[in-house]
Amino acid sequence: MLESNIPTRKLLADFYQYLSAEKRLAENSLTSYHHDIELFFSFLTGHKQQTITANTLNQLQISDFRGFLAARRNGFEGEPVGSRTLARNLSSLRMFFRWAEQRREISCAALELVESPKIPHSLPKAVSPQIAAEILSEAGSIERTKVPWIAARDEALLYLLYGAGLRIAEALGLTGSDLPLGEVLRVNGKGGKMRLVPILDTIGLAINSYVKLCPFPVLGDSAVFKAKRGGAMSARDAQRLMQELRSRLGLPASTSPHALRHSFATHLLSGGGDLRTIQELLGHASLSSTQIYAAVDAKHLADAVAKAHPRS
Repeated sequence: MLESNIPTRKLLADFYQYLSAEKRLAENSLTSYHHDIELFFSFLTGHKQQTITANTLNQLQISDFRGFLAARRNGFEGEPVGSRTLARNLSSLRMFFRWAEQRREISCAALELVESPKIPHSLPKAVSPQIAAEILSEAGSIERTKVPWIAARDEALLYLLYGAGLRIAEALGLTGSDLPLGEVLRVNGKGGKMRLVPILDTIGLAINSYVKLCPFPVLGDSAVFKAKRGGAMSARDAQRLMQELRSRLGLPASTSPHALRHSFATHLLSGGGDLRTIQELLGHASLSSTQIYAAVDAKHLADAVAKAHPRS
């Protein structure tokens, strides 16, 4: 039976526990859900001018959700946001209310009538094989870092992104227990989805070279990729690395760590790989997430024809 006076902080804590213990979501996903739902509760408190409880949630109207999305678009508790962020906010709310209906008997039919914002279609920003080679070469340049083990680390990390299609969090999540790398790496991806990724010889060699040069032990549960002082390398460290490489090579801002993963998929498709295989390698839950790479490849071919065809 619904306890109408359950405070939202209790509901949010229980929901967070559900996502963590039962859904086994990654920390970044947990943080996003928590942030989105907290923002909604904060908006409702001001919007309704009252303390928000389970009973309040049970009586929400379409206008309450539309008001929240409008407030977010106009900069509620932060900078104005676009359609992509609003769609994520709404997705988080749908997940929360599905859980609340199943576990706390909170029913909110109005949410099902709220349309998700239209998200502009955009293609992944892949780099050419030549540019990818230049990035890897520059990453491994001792002249750039003046520190051999750092250069070896940077090269090995980017080899995993471009040569194996790993997400940056997946690459940085490798531990000493994953070494030495064999022909296949077991990767724990988004939502705890496990997949097997083939490891090219060049990747294995790059990792081995780095580990031999690394002044810090890479053992057990400790991170493979170390920061300068021996702690785990962070995603921000990887972003700074790509910023430096972009600057040195004169590349656009779209050349991010994730762009190398996009390039991995795009170049596989160009080389004859099929979408289903690429889906498995990337760890996409559905084929529709992978099909965008077909558009990338088609665009590449169209651009090449436009430049080279005598009748273009």
